[in-house]
Amino acid sequence: MRVKSTPRYRSATIALAIALVATPALAGCFANPIESIVEGATGGNVDVGSTVPEGFPTEVPLVEGEVQYGAAMAEGDAKVFNVTVRVSGDSPVDAIRADLEGAGFAAQTEFTGDTAEGGMLIYASDAWGVLAVVAQEGDDWIVNYTVTTAEPQ
Repeated sequence: MRVKSTPRYRSATIALAIALVATPALAGCFANPIESIVEGATGGNVDVGSTVPEGFPTEVPLVEGEVQYGAAMAEGDAKVFNVTVRVSGDSPVDAIRADLEGAGFAAQTEFTGDTAEGGMLIYASDAWGVLAVVAQEGDDWIVNYTVTTAEPQ
């Protein structure tokens, strides 16, 4: 895998992003305790639900589909958003790549995985880092976006 240079991201933000990626499985009846736990541990503001979270950056395009989960975390200027979208039809990998590049994001790694089975895309702009994980589930696709603010240079 070839890795290009990336903007530096706050390590706490990355840790919170990882925590938010694990949260969709618990988002049903456990959403409020998760919010309380993360808020208590970080002192940040957390929003968990089944829609695109308030404040999600409009410059980050999401693939068309049904939003299954949305979460946001803010601590000072650092923000982390996590959105899971269910997509029907063919693999959305090429559409995600085209949408991000069309919005001015640059690939930070080569695509990892197989377009027909899913994989991971990492893109960045001066303001945002985007990790999109694509996995097939039956006849549908699950796309999980983790979006973080870039650390000021």
